[in-house]
Amino acid sequence: MLLETSKLYFFPVCRSKEERQKEKVQTISFIIIGSMRLNVLFLTVKHSLKYFYTASSGIKNFPSYVSAGLVDDVQISYCDSNINKNIPKQDWIKKVSSEYPNYWKEETQTCQVKQRIFKANLEIAKQRFNQTEGVHFYQQMYGCEWDDETGEARGYDEFGYDGEDLITLNPKTQEWIAPKPQAVITKHKWDHDKDAAEHEKYYLTQICAEWLQKYVNYGRSSLMRTDLPSVSLLQRTPSSPVSCIATGFYPKRAEMFWRKNGEEIHDGVDKGEILPNNDGTFQMSAHIDLRSVPTEDWPKYECVFQLYGVNDITNRLEKTRILTNGLILFLSEKLLLLVGGKSARSYSGACRGSSSGWHHYWSPVERRRNNDEQPKHFQ
Repeated sequence: MLLETSKLYFFPVCRSKEERQKEKVQTISFIIIGSMRLNVLFLTVKHSLKYFYTASSGIKNFPSYVSAGLVDDVQISYCDSNINKNIPKQDWIKKVSSEYPNYWKEETQTCQVKQRIFKANLEIAKQRFNQTEGVHFYQQMYGCEWDDETGEARGYDEFGYDGEDLITLNPKTQEWIAPKPQAVITKHKWDHDKDAAEHEKYYLTQICAEWLQKYVNYGRSSLMRTDLPSVSLLQRTPSSPVSCIATGFYPKRAEMFWRKNGEEIHDGVDKGEILPNNDGTFQMSAHIDLRSVPTEDWPKYECVFQLYGVNDITNRLEKTRILTNGLILFLSEKLLLLVGGKSARSYSGACRGSSSGWHHYWSPVERRRNNDEQPKHFQ
């Protein structure tokens, strides 16, 4: 799992192995507005509710526990071991208190309980991997996606240790996948707990989707808005790939690719993942290696950015449009600086670690829907 930081908040983001291999944006993004095309990107409207939990050790001046909730990749809540309180991160999410007056009190209780559980699980993980010192992380991501057109819901629950997959739920079979031998014992234990499996399936496909719909309704005016991006072409050196960068767009449902003579190409193209800006918008990039392409053929290439619900934005590859490190133009307030390295990142992997002594605890949000259900501890 990847730990993401920004000026406004900290939360971990879980990504697939393929996505993690694309962390190659090492540029500064600047702005050129692309020309408009009449093609429109049509995507199914899906919403997501995700919760992230991270326990860490060996890091000075950093909370030993951090949790965050996100709706459509917009952070709605935050808690850590320093503030010891779950707080809202969007004005619209505060509306939940009108229906559930004790909501934030209960979420704070969850944060406090999970701190103890995750810290204990981290120590167990360190023992299982025969590690006692150094920086270590134990993380979980769970949540659901809901298609507001078909009504279909899909849940996921994943744990990780030190940036590597540890144990992950297969939502189709309701069985656990343990790529690490240290988690096999837990896999067998959790697979045999049929009651817990049925409850988790019900929560991830029913209860989670119901709450996601509530949250979307609370924040509809913000979550359903459309912000157009600024798009730029950048080349660090004459031999470097040309980077096409879009920043300041919302929603996250976007795509970017390169094409030649009107046809999408893949050879020599490296697509970056969609990253959050600290103003609630997003950015993404696609890089193309042109070392074997004659300069006179460059105009045959163009970068295409597609955002849900709006016309395509295209940038034709022309020398006069490409910015270099020696040409710095500040043309947008939605600029996000990505300066070298990995852009304030550390550790990557997907998300859920466990072993037979590790605990699974349902949050107050879940317990509010299942009053007869007690918190579960898998030991």
